[in-house]
Amino acid sequence: MADSTAPSVLIVYYTYSQQTLSVAESMASRLRERGCRVQLAKIEFTDPRYAPRFSQFPLRHAYRDIFGMVLPQFRGVTGQIRIPDVAGAGRYDLVCIASPTWWLHPCMPIRSFLESDAGRKLIGGKRCAAVAVAHRYWRDDLRILKKLIVKQGGDYLDGSHFTAGGGPVDSMLALLSYLSTGVTKERYLGFRIPPATLQPSYVDQSRAFADRLADRLAPPKSW
Repeated sequence: MADSTAPSVLIVYYTYSQQTLSVAESMASRLRERGCRVQLAKIEFTDPRYAPRFSQFPLRHAYRDIFGMVLPQFRGVTGQIRIPDVAGAGRYDLVCIASPTWWLHPCMPIRSFLESDAGRKLIGGKRCAAVAVAHRYWRDDLRILKKLIVKQGGDYLDGSHFTAGGGPVDSMLALLSYLSTGVTKERYLGFRIPPATLQPSYVDQSRAFADRLADRLAPPKSW
């Protein structure tokens, strides 16, 4: 497919632990294989109230920093962000919004982008998709992403989610361990925990999701 006629895709994302970036890069690779022109746009979190705690990995004060985001997240607070030029109101055939899940909701940087004038100008009237990356609970994140996209005038096509392993308790312990130490451990506070990173199946899953999106972008066949 010639570049001039190839579908143009923009993946807008935020990442702290690099898990969402891994999904975005896997999707981008597959979309390029399918003949799309793909660009990635990372939203930077600059709000002085919250961003300093995410300025290094792992977190300096994991419990305080993580649980300190509970109320702002549930209240839908937005904050200051920096939007890359590529996420301006460009001409894209598809815009995919990828967000890590912070306390069941889209992370503050992504919500801030979607509720901004820049977000409205980018996704208004365009075909859009959403990706929720969660340690376990992803449904509200994906639901809210869809709601915000539609509110800003986007044509919502599809969504997908990606998770780490484990149950409600051990997955939370794994997350706390990973964000406080920066490494994946087998035990934390005396409990055996699952890997804190995404399940390996995310690669095949992200490529399959990219295929679904590429199929929606492909021009109809002429007979």
